Amino acid sequence: MITSRCQVTVRYAETDMMGIVYHANFLPWFEIGRTNLLREQGLPYRDLEAMGYRLPVLEISAKYLRPAVYDDTLTIITTLKEKPLLRIRLSYEVRRGHELLATGESAHAFIDREGRPVRPPAIFLERMNAVFRR
Repeated sequence: MITSRCQVTVRYAETDMMGIVYHANFLPWFEIGRTNLLREQGLPYRDLEAMGYRLPVLEISAKYLRPAVYDDTLTIITTLKEKPLLRIRLSYEVRRGHELLATGESAHAFIDREGRPVRPPAIFLERMNAVFRR
């Protein structure tokens, strides 16, 4: 299992007329968590793209438990629970301190520049084999 943590501060533009974070703004935070996890594993998304790979979202879900508001400092916890083969499944938690505000999941697959499904690059597989061997 791989877990990554990063923080975001809620911007005023991310809130709605009720003063709480608009629900769709959690999805970019999931993306921040996802790219941070890859970067921490030595696999920056930018490098994967330069090699000709893309990781489109196949599925995404979110469950909202408590509201976030302007200027909250939130922790995005992203977890890769099992070794990915062709698909990558990630879980997310959004927390304000110890308080759980939202959870989510996403699934991704590797494609090439033309949009065809492909196997992950060797460097990705090597890193996942090393991490999940532990």
